[in-house]
Amino acid sequence: MIRLTDSPFEPGGLLSGFCRDRTETGAVATFTGLARAEAGSTAILELEAYPGFTETEIGRIADEARARFSLQDFLIVHRVGKIAPGEAIVFVATAAPHRRAAFEACDYLMDYLKSRAPFWKKEHGPGGARWIEPRDQDHADIARWTGPSNDGA
Repeated sequence: MIRLTDSPFEPGGLLSGFCRDRTETGAVATFTGLARAEAGSTAILELEAYPGFTETEIGRIADEARARFSLQDFLIVHRVGKIAPGEAIVFVATAAPHRRAAFEACDYLMDYLKSRAPFWKKEHGPGGARWIEPRDQDHADIARWTGPSNDGA
């Protein structure tokens, strides 16, 4: 399931719900991303998405992750709108028969969300507002999934 929300969410509650009644799941891996204050330079992080399109694109990569890592299930919750430092921006959970697949799928999904998902990010701080682009490290992180040792997948 993929959900975009402009409201704060509680990662612990999402995890509890995701794990409920999983009698055949061997592993659940999660990641929660939080907004940073960047040493006072960011008072608010603002994320914009194109409704419908953003969920479809995230769904496409999530379906790839499901096939690639033999996932039983996944949950992606991503904030849009204005987010204060310390608030959760993203929650990703993956369920698989074994831990390695759950960990790798969660990592794969986060690398995609950080570098290629159709979100537009802006930091608001004392110096004004500025748009944020993925960093070189974000591009390097996603590249490890598409290198020659990964069969181009």
